[in-house]
Amino acid sequence: MTAYTTQPEAIAQEWWVQRWVDLLNSYRFKKRLERGRIYAREGNILSLEFRGAKVHARVQGTAPNPYKLTISIDVFGDEDWDFVVNTMAQKAVYSAKMLAGEMPDDIEEVFTANGLSLFPFTLSDVHSRCNCPDPKNPCKHIAAVYYQLGNFFREDPFVLFQLRGRTKSQILDALRNKRSGLSESDTQEDVAKKKPQIEPQPERLLKAGDFWHYDRPLDSSLVVITPSNTSTVLDVLGKLPLAPNDAQTVRQHLDSIYQTVAQQAMMTALSRNAN
Repeated sequence: MTAYTTQPEAIAQEWWVQRWVDLLNSYRFKKRLERGRIYAREGNILSLEFRGAKVHARVQGTAPNPYKLTISIDVFGDEDWDFVVNTMAQKAVYSAKMLAGEMPDDIEEVFTANGLSLFPFTLSDVHSRCNCPDPKNPCKHIAAVYYQLGNFFREDPFVLFQLRGRTKSQILDALRNKRSGLSESDTQEDVAKKKPQIEPQPERLLKAGDFWHYDRPLDSSLVVITPSNTSTVLDVLGKLPLAPNDAQTVRQHLDSIYQTVAQQAMMTALSRNAN
C-alpha cells in the first residue's frame, strides 16, 4: 500500500504527466472536470492512497462526512508483463534508467511493441466509483482525484506501472532476474542450480598485491548493479560561495552533469555485465 499527501498542481510537466493531462482535456464534458479541478485546488481531497493496482481516496464534499471513491484501470496479465520485462531487459538503457529511478523517454515503445498501451486511450477506459449521490460519472469528487493523480505521476512515475499491475520493486526484481537468467517462477533450488559451482582450491598464502585480485570470470548472476545511496561529491561541497540565485543555477547545472555521468556509468557497467 502506497500513500501520498496532496500537493498543489506544479507548473512543469513531464511527458507522462502531460499524457495524463491530455487524456483529461480530451473529455467532452469539460465543465464536470473543471469543478473537480477547483475541488483539488481548494484542498478537498483529504487522503489518496494506492492499494495494489487501485486508487482509494476520500474527498470532502458539501455533506458533513467525506465521500469515498476508487479509481483503477485494467491491469496487464502475467504473460503480458513477462513480455514487457523481456523487452526492457534486452536494452541496457532501460535497466540503467529504471534502476536509477527514472522513467525512460521511450518507455511507451516497450508496451506498444507487445501490443499494449501504458496509458488509457480515453477516460472511459478508467474505472471509477464514488459513494456520493451524483448519478453522473465522473462526479466532481472523482474529477478532483483525476487531476491530483497527475501530481502523483510527477512525484513517482512508477505509479503508472502499479496501476497496470506491477510495482516498481517487482519490475526491478524481474529485470535483475532476466539479466541473470532467472525467471519469476524459479525456486530457491533453481537459483542455487544456476549459480556457478566453484571448485575448491588448495590453500595458499595471500600476498598484499592479491587483495583486490580475482583470477576467475565473474558470473553475471552474482552481480547486482544499483545506484549509490551514499553522499556524492556535490553533497560534500555543501553551499557554494556564490550569490543565492547564482549558487542555485550552478548547483542545478552540476546536478544535471552528475546525474548524466552516473547514468552513463551504470549503462556501461550493465552492458559489460551482460556480455
